[in-house]
Amino acid sequence: MNHNAAVAKVDEDIDALYQSPPSEFTAARNALAKTLTGDAARQVKALKKPTVVPWAVNQVYWKARPIYDGAMERGRALRTTQIASLKGKKSDVRSAMEAHRKAIGEAVQRAQKIAADAGLNPDTDQLARMFEALSLAPSPPDGAGRFADVIEPMGFEALSGVTPVGRVPAADSAAEKRKTEKQEEAARRLHQEAEARLKTARRERERAEARVSDARKALKQAESDLAAVQTEVDEAQSSFASTAATTRSHRD
Repeated sequence: MNHNAAVAKVDEDIDALYQSPPSEFTAARNALAKTLTGDAARQVKALKKPTVVPWAVNQVYWKARPIYDGAMERGRALRTTQIASLKGKKSDVRSAMEAHRKAIGEAVQRAQKIAADAGLNPDTDQLARMFEALSLAPSPPDGAGRFADVIEPMGFEALSGVTPVGRVPAADSAAEKRKTEKQEEAARRLHQEAEARLKTARRERERAEARVSDARKALKQAESDLAAVQTEVDEAQSSFASTAATTRSHRD
């Protein structure tokens, strides 16, 4: 096997490693490292085991790529729209925010489903925040599919290098200055409204999850009660049958 083919094979093995359950990661990593030598072995040995949230994000990348890519595309579109708005250009920021919110929600749901199938329960809010961070980053983060740690959103400062219209050199007239200040304020207000809607959506999601959890607990209790009652019925039927048999025996 030539050098390029060997490197490609190691990359494929590492990709497979990050698709394995977290509980199997360390053993699989060590086993892979033992099959390698030199820099390749050291590279594999240095790989960090993902925590639950980045692991779930990785699985969306590997197992539901269209959903992952859709969230990233919506994030880039939102960032582009926000930048245009800050520069004073006409932009439909609200529509871009709504499309981004839906894409993030779909990615979070798929991550939760994959994790649940593996017996894991990643924090929903952290999942949403990590998908937001990845999708709104100034440039695509390195390591897609191999994330090991939670990545947090950078917030409004993520629009680095962008000069809002209100920060350009002083306008030639007071009217022009007021216009640029209004445009900057409008852009900031849109961002604040988006943050408020996101917080509200998260609270609603948390309440819905709490109701689902309560319903599951109630169902589990009802099933337990039913099982207990069924046991009593079975015992009563057995006792009744035994008594009836004894009565018939005495009559005979």
